[in-house]
Amino acid sequence: MQFLPEGWKPSYVAIDIDGTITDEKKLLDGEAIEALRKLEQSGIPVILSTGNVRAIAYGLWRFIGLSGPMCCENGGVLWDESWPQPLVRADPTEAKKAAEWLASQIDGLDPNGIETNQWRESEWCLRADEPFELICELLKNSQFAHLSTVRTGFAIHLMDGVLSKGQGLKVLFQLLSIDPAEVLAIGDAPNDISMFELCGHSIAVSSEFDEVVVAAKTVSHHQRSKAIAPIVDEILKA
Repeated sequence: MQFLPEGWKPSYVAIDIDGTITDEKKLLDGEAIEALRKLEQSGIPVILSTGNVRAIAYGLWRFIGLSGPMCCENGGVLWDESWPQPLVRADPTEAKKAAEWLASQIDGLDPNGIETNQWRESEWCLRADEPFELICELLKNSQFAHLSTVRTGFAIHLMDGVLSKGQGLKVLFQLLSIDPAEVLAIGDAPNDISMFELCGHSIAVSSEFDEVVVAAKTVSHHQRSKAIAPIVDEILKA
């Protein structure tokens, strides 16, 4: 199948991590990693755009050998190697308080959430198996109504309403003079939709979320990380 518009080739590739360059066991896919290296070697910088924390994203950035900037915590933390420090766009205090309040309303909900919360700088994450619809309903009628929630296959993110991958990347692109129209976005989850809307072209890898498939301009039917190498092959041939 054809992944790119006829005659179009991206200058940058913004790619999600979890579920996109990892497999069904949540493990990094060696073929996907090699494909990203090929992009870099061809002069196309890779931008990690993730709901994950900066510490984990930086480790991947460093050991894969990437050169693009990073958009972490759904646009809450932005980073480029030329900057003296990251740009943190929100305070996680309210999100953490919201998690604690939800625990007082929902029996069994764990306010400590997922392991990576210990490194979070702008948001707070609950486990993916917590009751998402009930959480949204309770927050909507609470003092935390200004927060937004998004569910991925890995967590439920509680965050300031100004945060999204799309908004974070927009700021990042403005600061680094990157034209969004020249960026290809690749992802698999609802937190990738705003990124799809911003960038010149978007590809959803095989996704369990119907709204993601609808939002993407192209859909790969390869499973998760297995989609990346074929996409990169087409980019390099363009």
